[in-house]
Amino acid sequence: MGVLSSRDNPKVKRWSKLAQDPRYRRSERRALIEGPHVLAAALEHGCKPIALLATEEGAADPEIYQLIDRSGVRPVLLSKGVLRAIVDAETPQGVAAEIAIPAASDELGNRVAFLEGVQDPGNVGAIIRSAAAFAVQTLVLDQDCADPWSPRALRAGMGGHFAIQLRQEPNIGSALDAFKGTLVATVPRDGSDLRDAPLEGCIAWLFGAEGRGLSEAVLKRSALRVTIPIAAESLNVAATAAICFYEASRKAR
Repeated sequence: MGVLSSRDNPKVKRWSKLAQDPRYRRSERRALIEGPHVLAAALEHGCKPIALLATEEGAADPEIYQLIDRSGVRPVLLSKGVLRAIVDAETPQGVAAEIAIPAASDELGNRVAFLEGVQDPGNVGAIIRSAAAFAVQTLVLDQDCADPWSPRALRAGMGGHFAIQLRQEPNIGSALDAFKGTLVATVPRDGSDLRDAPLEGCIAWLFGAEGRGLSEAVLKRSALRVTIPIAAESLNVAATAAICFYEASRKAR
């Protein structure tokens, strides 16, 4: 099998568009994942690639070879330069895959988080990673959030995308209304101390954009507002989410 070395190849152009264009990802319900760790997480959760992309060196790597074998999908071989252009990474890890974006069920579960206006894809991915680590079942993002299936969010998520449900809603108001548990809003000051807050049972966290925070419309829906006691306001939203998820997990135990 030959090696694709032209960026003008129609397949290469399509994969590049999947990596770069969020509207195209949404319309196609497809995403491009990169690296053996993320590919392993996808396979572990039953997400079979539609197409596998690998460099010759990558396909010869024992770890990647095993993943290719597990997938049952014959890889398309690409030059290093073409793979680097597709995945938008300075040092691609030798393998990538086109996948169908997993569909979320209508059931939110009883451990949920809502994101409003979190526009940094690295923060979105880090929140997904923490949510997966602490058994959050569903993450709901509003339309102003960064695309969770962008390359940066996927890299920061480190495979967490396949361990939880992800839903992006035009307006999270209806999803908030559908949740039957306690809505817990995180605020930088004047909330209940996180350490003393009742976090057992069915809860949903509300996290807003850095700087602006949660909108008044969303805050009014919350039954509880919590603040993390810190010496200075230096936590970003991803760190805030990780601390909150940990505290809820600790109290549940």
